Amino acid sequence: MKVLALSGSLRASSSNTALLRAVARLAPSDMAVELFDSLGQLPLFNPDLEVTSPSSVAYLRERIMSADALIIASPEYAHGMTGVMKNALDWMVGCEAFVNKPVALLNASPRAVYAHAALRETVSVMSARIIENASITVPILGSNLSEDGIVLHPEISASLRVALVALAVSVEAVPI
Repeated sequence: MKVLALSGSLRASSSNTALLRAVARLAPSDMAVELFDSLGQLPLFNPDLEVTSPSSVAYLRERIMSADALIIASPEYAHGMTGVMKNALDWMVGCEAFVNKPVALLNASPRAVYAHAALRETVSVMSARIIENASITVPILGSNLSEDGIVLHPEISASLRVALVALAVSVEAVPI
Protein backbone atom coordinates (compact mmCIF):
# COMPACT_ATOMS: atom_id res chain seq x y z
CA MET A 1 0.00 0.00 0.00
CA LYS A 2 1.40 3.40 -1.02
CA VAL A 3 0.60 6.39 1.19
CA LEU A 4 1.69 9.93 0.37
CA ALA A 5 2.25 12.29 3.30
CA LEU A 6 1.90 16.07 2.92
CA SER A 7 3.18 18.56 5.49
CA GLY A 8 1.84 22.09 5.48
CA SER A 9 5.08 23.40 6.97
CA LEU A 10 8.29 24.30 5.16
CA ARG A 11 10.26 24.76 8.42
CA ALA A 12 13.27 22.46 8.76
CA SER A 13 12.34 21.77 12.40
CA SER A 14 8.59 21.44 11.80
CA SER A 15 6.63 19.39 14.33
CA ASN A 16 4.20 18.39 11.58
CA THR A 17 6.97 17.14 9.31
CA ALA A 18 8.62 15.28 12.21
CA LEU A 19 5.23 13.72 12.94
CA LEU A 20 4.87 12.53 9.34
CA ARG A 21 8.42 11.15 9.28
CA ALA A 22 7.66 9.27 12.48
CA VAL A 23 4.47 7.92 10.91
CA ALA A 24 6.53 6.59 8.00
CA ARG A 25 8.73 4.72 10.47
CA LEU A 26 5.76 3.35 12.41
CA ALA A 27 3.85 2.12 9.36
CA PRO A 28 3.06 -1.59 9.07
CA SER A 29 5.44 -3.57 6.86
CA ASP A 30 2.89 -3.72 4.04
CA MET A 31 2.50 0.09 3.95
CA ALA A 32 5.02 2.52 2.47
CA VAL A 33 4.54 6.09 3.68
CA GLU A 34 6.48 8.63 1.64
CA LEU A 35 6.81 12.27 2.62
CA PHE A 36 6.32 14.61 -0.33
CA ASP A 37 8.91 17.31 0.24
CA SER A 38 8.31 19.64 -2.71
CA LEU A 39 5.23 21.66 -1.77
CA GLY A 40 7.41 24.75 -1.53
CA GLN A 41 8.30 24.40 -5.21
CA LEU A 42 4.72 24.87 -6.41
CA PRO A 43 4.01 28.24 -8.03
CA LEU A 44 1.25 30.36 -6.57
CA PHE A 45 -2.10 29.08 -7.78
CA ASN A 46 -3.26 30.74 -10.97
CA PRO A 47 -6.30 29.34 -12.82
CA ASP A 48 -4.83 30.61 -16.10
CA LEU A 49 -1.99 28.10 -15.68
CA GLU A 50 -4.18 25.10 -14.87
CA VAL A 51 -4.48 24.06 -18.50
CA THR A 52 -0.74 23.85 -18.97
CA SER A 53 0.00 22.48 -15.48
CA PRO A 54 3.45 23.60 -14.40
CA SER A 55 5.73 20.56 -14.03
CA SER A 56 5.81 20.77 -10.21
CA VAL A 57 2.00 20.75 -10.12
CA ALA A 58 1.79 17.84 -12.57
CA TYR A 59 4.28 15.92 -10.43
CA LEU A 60 2.24 16.45 -7.25
CA ARG A 61 -0.97 15.51 -9.05
CA GLU A 62 0.60 12.31 -10.38
CA ARG A 63 1.96 11.39 -6.93
CA ILE A 64 -1.45 11.92 -5.30
CA MET A 65 -3.28 9.96 -7.97
CA SER A 66 -0.85 7.02 -7.74
CA ALA A 67 -1.10 6.85 -3.94
CA ASP A 68 -3.61 4.55 -2.28
CA ALA A 69 -4.16 7.10 0.49
CA LEU A 70 -2.95 10.43 1.85
CA ILE A 71 -1.88 11.62 5.27
CA ILE A 72 -1.92 15.39 5.76
CA ALA A 73 -0.57 17.40 8.68
CA SER A 74 -0.58 21.20 8.69
CA PRO A 75 0.15 23.75 11.39
CA GLU A 76 -2.16 26.64 12.09
CA TYR A 77 -1.31 30.23 11.16
CA ALA A 78 -3.75 33.07 11.81
CA HIS A 79 -6.59 30.60 12.45
CA GLY A 80 -6.11 28.80 9.13
CA MET A 81 -4.04 26.21 7.36
CA THR A 82 -0.72 27.40 6.03
CA GLY A 83 -0.45 29.16 2.70
CA VAL A 84 1.73 26.38 1.29
CA MET A 85 -0.95 23.77 2.08
CA LYS A 86 -3.80 25.91 0.76
CA ASN A 87 -1.81 26.60 -2.40
CA ALA A 88 -1.17 22.88 -2.98
CA LEU A 89 -4.82 22.02 -2.44
CA ASP A 90 -5.97 24.86 -4.72
CA TRP A 91 -3.88 23.35 -7.53
CA MET A 92 -5.66 20.00 -7.01
CA VAL A 93 -9.24 21.32 -7.01
CA GLY A 94 -9.57 21.29 -10.80
CA CYS A 95 -8.63 17.63 -11.17
CA GLU A 96 -9.88 14.41 -9.67
CA ALA A 97 -6.82 13.58 -7.59
CA PHE A 98 -8.75 13.77 -4.30
CA VAL A 99 -12.03 12.22 -5.46
CA ASN A 100 -12.78 9.29 -3.13
CA LYS A 101 -9.13 9.28 -1.98
CA PRO A 102 -8.82 8.02 1.61
CA VAL A 103 -7.28 10.81 3.69
CA ALA A 104 -6.06 10.85 7.29
CA LEU A 105 -5.72 14.28 8.85
CA LEU A 106 -3.15 14.54 11.62
CA ASN A 107 -3.06 17.49 13.98
CA ALA A 108 0.14 18.09 15.96
CA SER A 109 -1.46 20.60 18.32
CA PRO A 110 -4.70 20.32 20.32
CA ARG A 111 -5.12 24.10 20.07
CA ALA A 112 -4.91 24.17 16.24
CA VAL A 113 -8.66 23.71 15.81
CA TYR A 114 -9.25 26.32 13.10
CA ALA A 115 -6.61 25.04 10.68
CA HIS A 116 -7.72 21.47 11.23
CA ALA A 117 -11.35 22.41 10.56
CA ALA A 118 -10.37 24.40 7.44
CA LEU A 119 -8.28 21.51 6.15
CA ARG A 120 -11.14 19.08 6.79
CA GLU A 121 -13.59 21.37 4.97
CA THR A 122 -11.31 21.87 1.98
CA VAL A 123 -10.54 18.19 1.38
CA SER A 124 -14.21 17.33 1.93
CA VAL A 125 -15.24 19.82 -0.76
CA MET A 126 -12.67 18.15 -3.01
CA SER A 127 -14.58 14.85 -2.46
CA ALA A 128 -11.85 13.13 -0.47
CA ARG A 129 -12.91 10.35 1.87
CA ILE A 130 -11.75 11.46 5.32
CA ILE A 131 -11.04 8.43 7.46
CA GLU A 132 -12.22 9.48 10.90
CA ASN A 133 -10.52 6.65 12.82
CA ALA A 134 -7.22 7.57 11.19
CA SER A 135 -7.56 11.33 11.77
CA ILE A 136 -6.17 12.15 15.18
CA THR A 137 -4.70 14.97 17.22
CA VAL A 138 -1.25 14.19 18.56
CA PRO A 139 -0.18 16.58 21.34
CA ILE A 140 3.44 17.15 20.32
CA LEU A 141 3.50 20.96 20.01
CA GLY A 142 5.66 22.33 22.81
CA SER A 143 6.85 18.87 23.81
CA ASN A 144 10.18 19.24 21.99
CA LEU A 145 9.74 15.72 20.69
CA SER A 146 11.84 14.98 17.63
CA GLU A 147 10.99 12.34 15.07
CA ASP A 148 12.86 9.80 17.22
CA GLY A 149 11.07 11.02 20.34
CA ILE A 150 7.69 10.57 18.66
CA VAL A 151 8.58 7.04 17.55
CA LEU A 152 9.83 6.13 21.03
CA HIS A 153 6.92 7.73 22.94
CA PRO A 154 4.72 4.79 24.01
CA GLU A 155 1.31 6.51 23.93
CA ILE A 156 1.91 8.62 20.83
CA SER A 157 3.44 5.80 18.79
CA ALA A 158 0.60 3.48 19.80
CA SER A 159 -2.06 5.99 18.72
CA LEU A 160 -0.28 6.55 15.41
CA ARG A 161 -0.08 2.80 14.76
CA VAL A 162 -3.82 2.47 15.44
CA ALA A 163 -4.50 5.35 13.03
CA LEU A 164 -2.36 3.72 10.34
CA VAL A 165 -4.21 0.42 10.72
CA ALA A 166 -7.53 2.27 10.41
CA LEU A 167 -6.29 3.93 7.24
CA ALA A 168 -5.16 0.59 5.79
CA VAL A 169 -8.48 -1.05 6.63
CA SER A 170 -10.39 1.75 4.90
CA VAL A 171 -8.25 1.46 1.76
CA GLU A 172 -8.76 -2.30 1.62
CA ALA A 173 -12.50 -2.01 2.30
CA VAL A 174 -13.16 0.48 -0.50
CA PRO A 175 -10.49 0.31 -3.20
CA ILE A 176 -10.08 3.43 -5.31
